[in-house]
Amino acid sequence: MSLIVQKYGGTSVGTPERIIHVARKIIETRDAGNQVIAVVSAMAGVTNRLIELAGQVTGEGKSPTEREMDVLLATGEQTTIALTAMALNAMGAKAVSLTGAQAGIETDGVHTKARISNISPAGVQALLDEGNIIILAGFQGKTADGKITTLGRGGSDLTAIAMAAAVDADLCQIFTDVDGVYTCDPRVVPEARKIPEISYDELLEMASSGTKVMQSRSVEFAKKFGVRFEVRSSLNNNPGTLVREETMSMESVVIRGVSLERAQAKVTIAGVPDLPGTAGKIFGAVAAANILVDMIVQNVSKTGITDISFTVHKDDVAKAEAALRPVLSELGEAVSLEAQDGIAKLSVVGIGMRSHSGVAAEMFQALSEAGINIEMISTSEIKITVTIAESQIDEAAQVTHEVFGLAG
Repeated sequence: MSLIVQKYGGTSVGTPERIIHVARKIIETRDAGNQVIAVVSAMAGVTNRLIELAGQVTGEGKSPTEREMDVLLATGEQTTIALTAMALNAMGAKAVSLTGAQAGIETDGVHTKARISNISPAGVQALLDEGNIIILAGFQGKTADGKITTLGRGGSDLTAIAMAAAVDADLCQIFTDVDGVYTCDPRVVPEARKIPEISYDELLEMASSGTKVMQSRSVEFAKKFGVRFEVRSSLNNNPGTLVREETMSMESVVIRGVSLERAQAKVTIAGVPDLPGTAGKIFGAVAAANILVDMIVQNVSKTGITDISFTVHKDDVAKAEAALRPVLSELGEAVSLEAQDGIAKLSVVGIGMRSHSGVAAEMFQALSEAGINIEMISTSEIKITVTIAESQIDEAAQVTHEVFGLAG
């Protein structure tokens, strides 16, 4: 008998009818001879509604305490687990719902974005051995002293991956509202095709570059503990995308996919003294403001003065400027700061780049022939990222997808 962990997102359980549909899928999995742990998210829209309620009772300009926010947000998933277990029991199955705390998921004490520190699955295993289907609340756990915590964005995916590792599941299935991981966003490139299998590293790079199917943290956890998982749709029975350790055959595909990320901004600090510790001061101030920085480019200094550019989300520009002003005054009167929004990032990803040359040249040539100007370039072993005007991102994605023959 195999043990399968399944995860159903908020869209998949967004209405009573969809919860009943999910319950039928769970029973199908059980009837195929499997033990099942189903991790569910809050129903679509519920979490946002809870956040709105918190704002209404605390008043404008005030933030609720993070401890109480976790207590509130955890109720979204608890509603779903109870309803899903009820649906299963009404169909004649034997199901029991568990909160994250009841399932033995222990986290650190960072409220609203906690990290899993340990899972004690003995109670879950005992319930499985008694013939139960486990319906587990995603996105939550408890601290060592019993405080409720939530795991932040992508928390239900992380719950499923972590529980699959803890119980040594034979397979983890991430059910969502898409069929799997595609070579590009099908809304931008209609010819994009589903990828049958992809390595952890490729999906990590695609996730960090704008592909929204999985959060990076969940993929990192899966890689660390060797959890194979499949991304597939809860709305049909089509095969999905299998995510696993890379194999030799995977390297024959040079480019696995194209990712795009809109709403980016470039911050340039000009006239910076090229001295040890300068970059540390700049990015230390940005980090202290909890701003995520992606691409960083520094010009080569010939006169002892250099320029440093980096990208952030456009919503973080004002915060970055405020954090950098005190630092700039320390660096000298000639130092200036300029922010430019209206840019986007385009990335090509593939482990085959390790053993194939000319990928960058081919990409840059295709964009040039389409009249698309590149502003910044960043590379890793299996990814090339460029920034371009956001108004050209759709065309750039189509051109790049075509030049690497990703449509099939």
